[in-house]
Amino acid sequence: SSTKKIKDFEICVPIAYGTISFWLGKKATETQSHVWTVYVRGATNEDLGAVIKKVVFQLHPSFSNARRVVESPPFELTERGWGEFEIAISIFFHDDVCDKQLDLFHPLKLYSEVEHGPLSTKKPVIVESYDEIVFPNPSDKFLARVHDHPSVIVPRLPPTMNLPHAPLEDNKRGNKRGDTKDHPHVQWFNKFSEADELLKLAEARQQVQNHIVKLRRRMSMLDNI
Repeated sequence: SSTKKIKDFEICVPIAYGTISFWLGKKATETQSHVWTVYVRGATNEDLGAVIKKVVFQLHPSFSNARRVVESPPFELTERGWGEFEIAISIFFHDDVCDKQLDLFHPLKLYSEVEHGPLSTKKPVIVESYDEIVFPNPSDKFLARVHDHPSVIVPRLPPTMNLPHAPLEDNKRGNKRGDTKDHPHVQWFNKFSEADELLKLAEARQQVQNHIVKLRRRMSMLDNI
């Protein structure tokens, strides 16, 4: 089926990307002192598979197969090493979302710059960045797929707007694929208040819209009496 653009609309996707590293303690060697994970996640830890097709992480040339491609959520990879370096992160979107990739850069940090003292195997070093990806004039298929997504900000839709049918997501595990709310490191993830506030506003707008729809239905029923 053909895809059409919805003019004068914007879809906002809050994301967080960063690294989390743990010192290996007694297991540490000269070349493998830390285990670390680099990732792209939803700002409120929701699955981003409805928006992102794949993420490419470009590691330091000393790593075997330094270009790592992750084609399904959660968009992350874990490695071991001893040195800090900058990781290039390229985000590719589904064809009906955007045909351009988003290139980001993030420093891998193994040692805290604010806390001093002996290293700990229990408390990691985590560095995260927050960003908002805005898609103007989205396709109707993209809008249909994410208009009820818990971490995607979508403006109020006109009652007369008819969106194409969006296929149901795989829910075999009892939660959305790639959902990071049960991630083993979720306790260390930063909470971005700006993202939470935007999501609260989107939820409030949706509640108002639902109320308007209910009122219109009641008025229509009264007219038919």
